[in-house]
Amino acid sequence: MPETYFSLSTADQAELLDTAASRSGRPAHLLEKDVWVVWTLSCLFSSPLADRLTFKGGTSLSKAYNVIDRFSEDIDLTCDIRRLLPEMATEPEGIPPTSSQAAKWTKAVRARLPQWIENSVIPILQAALADSDMEATLEITGKDSDSVLVKYPPLRQGTGYVAPHIRLEFGARSTGDPCEVLPVACDLAPLMPEIVFPQALPRVMKMERTFWEKATAIHVFCRQAKMRGNRFARHWHDLLRLAATERIQNSLADKSWLEQVVRHKTMFFQEKDQAGTPIDYRECLNGHLCLVPEGAARETLRDDYNSMIQDGILLVQAPEFDVILEECAHLEAMINSH
Repeated sequence: MPETYFSLSTADQAELLDTAASRSGRPAHLLEKDVWVVWTLSCLFSSPLADRLTFKGGTSLSKAYNVIDRFSEDIDLTCDIRRLLPEMATEPEGIPPTSSQAAKWTKAVRARLPQWIENSVIPILQAALADSDMEATLEITGKDSDSVLVKYPPLRQGTGYVAPHIRLEFGARSTGDPCEVLPVACDLAPLMPEIVFPQALPRVMKMERTFWEKATAIHVFCRQAKMRGNRFARHWHDLLRLAATERIQNSLADKSWLEQVVRHKTMFFQEKDQAGTPIDYRECLNGHLCLVPEGAARETLRDDYNSMIQDGILLVQAPEFDVILEECAHLEAMINSH
């Protein structure tokens, strides 16, 4: 019977990582972290929680859709708001009818989500670690206690830009739809076919929805001209990779996808621009989507992009930052012309 990765000794795991890194040209610490990403997804989507969770964001694009060529390390998950707030979220799309209702739903989510994470998610991960005698610790974190860190003992280190933990970021202000079930495998699997690695079969948010989620997040950044933490430059890279796919090309003229995101964010994610004026997401529908920041915001984004490159996050030759924004300007013009 083939050996599994986690049944190997740490010395054998380290040797395997070094061999795979030599064969692939990929940093060993990223290959190692990828195994933990897939293991975590496998735990959650083989559990009783699977039917209420949706895997989304950049990691879903790289691991489930294989449409972005960068390493994506965090796991974004939506817990169906209709399951968390059954007495409130009775609308089929899980969007409140008024802004006052949205405020009530948000308050309830912030109260219940941390409890659900502690009582439902943590025990599943703890049991999986114990069953396989794996050394990792779990920590609930985030301003609203809505994230979980799976801290593993790293066998290989990078520059420090990528930390040795898996961050599970939970949200519950969406249904997670539309989604589809897709397989996820470790990057090490084809490099080391004699070893069995974790696999997962998560429910994944459809890439068309993710495209507009990222486009509107970029729009907000351009209106605010400020960063929220680091690693934000990934959205521009991801957007262009998505835009190059046939699925997104075929859906660009269909604004129903964008309309869903605009209605959702208008209720749940109200933001203000530099002047303190509420951002109107309907701008994105009316030919005023902005994908290219200017001034100091552009330079801040450039620094974040360069940090991403230095730690080997991009798996192919990285395009120049100015080229990325030039292509985004063309995409912006095309979308706004529809």
